[in-house]
Amino acid sequence: MSLILENFVTQSQRWPKSGRVILAQYDADSVVVYQAYCPEIGHAASHSGRLGGGGFSMSRMTWIKPNFLWMMFRSGWGTKPNQEVTLAIRLKRSAFEEILGQAVHSTFVPEVYGTVEAWQSALRVSDVRLQSDPDHGPSGNPLDRRAIQLGIRGAVLKRFVHDSILQIEDISPLVEHQRAFVLSRRIDQLDVPQETVYATSDTNVADRLGIDVRE
Repeated sequence: MSLILENFVTQSQRWPKSGRVILAQYDADSVVVYQAYCPEIGHAASHSGRLGGGGFSMSRMTWIKPNFLWMMFRSGWGTKPNQEVTLAIRLKRSAFEEILGQAVHSTFVPEVYGTVEAWQSALRVSDVRLQSDPDHGPSGNPLDRRAIQLGIRGAVLKRFVHDSILQIEDISPLVEHQRAFVLSRRIDQLDVPQETVYATSDTNVADRLGIDVRE
């Protein structure tokens, strides 16, 4: 996959300090997202180039994160149980756009759904959840900026597994190497995947999900 890396301090100066944004590494055709799994699932996926082995369940919701540091916060830099293997998954950009287009907030947003009943109805028919939480720095410090993660299940998960993935790479060695800089407080030496603000092609989707598309 050859992720493009850049010094954290350098690129963090370009990132928005607030707002709900999608920070991701992407190009015209693809978007990189991250997942963390137990070794059985993670190694099976990296060896075969697809999810589905090692006990991976198609009946559960799985969460994808486009922001590398948000993945690191959630997985404890690859140290939490059953999250030891970090996968970088390159998706078709069209598939990522489809996932965003079907997303429903995991909590009630009155200005979007109007009533709790309408929101609950949207939840029942959608296979995608959008969750927004405070983003975090490399050392786990919370930020004013908010990050998103997307939960997928059902038909969307089936397409994700069988049609959407272009490449899977086990980046656990990268995580381990960079974790050492975090633990030793040498943040100035930390290199992370280069990310910029992702702007969905459908501004109506961005407005509905409350995603800021500006740098």
